[in-house]
Amino acid sequence: MNTHFRPPDLPMTTQAAEGLARRLWTLAEIEAMVEAGILDEDERFELIDGEVVPMSPKGAKHEHVKISLNKWWAKRLPDGMEIAPETTLRLDLNGFLEPDFVFFASKTRIVDIKPKTIFLAVEVADTSMRYDTGRKAQIYASHGVALLWVIDAETLRTHCFAKPSAEGYLERRLVEPEEVLACPFAPELSLKLAELPLI
Repeated sequence: MNTHFRPPDLPMTTQAAEGLARRLWTLAEIEAMVEAGILDEDERFELIDGEVVPMSPKGAKHEHVKISLNKWWAKRLPDGMEIAPETTLRLDLNGFLEPDFVFFASKTRIVDIKPKTIFLAVEVADTSMRYDTGRKAQIYASHGVALLWVIDAETLRTHCFAKPSAEGYLERRLVEPEEVLACPFAPELSLKLAELPLI
């Protein structure tokens, strides 16, 4: 939160506009506000259809799972592939998401990452499971993200989504932590979450 422009006791969100028109923000406007210092670059939010959506604070289990996955995958990443934790995935002119991980080809510059150029997006969810497997999954699908995994930080069960369409993913399956979480584009990245050494 930028305290230069905002009193610390002012709420971060409002419900006052329910039923009323809202101001549509573009990605370029949000980036300009971050550059100008109006929005803090560390502030956690996503831009969904032009609306700024604050993200929930991350719990300890979320961070344990995310750090352990990052270490495990980084050691096994095949040549020609990159992994980016918590990068901005630009969807269109008025939207971006910040997945916990995206996998993409090494030849793709980070600024050129687009939904259709990534192999897989991964979300680690604790309090956001319903949103991540519902509305957010639909957003990923409508923008053509080929594969989405939503990992429950509490149970280590993974919701795997494939075959994106404008209406959502056509294929969805649940992988238990004792089962192999198969990575079709890079088999060496497959794992059983029950065997993942958590920090």
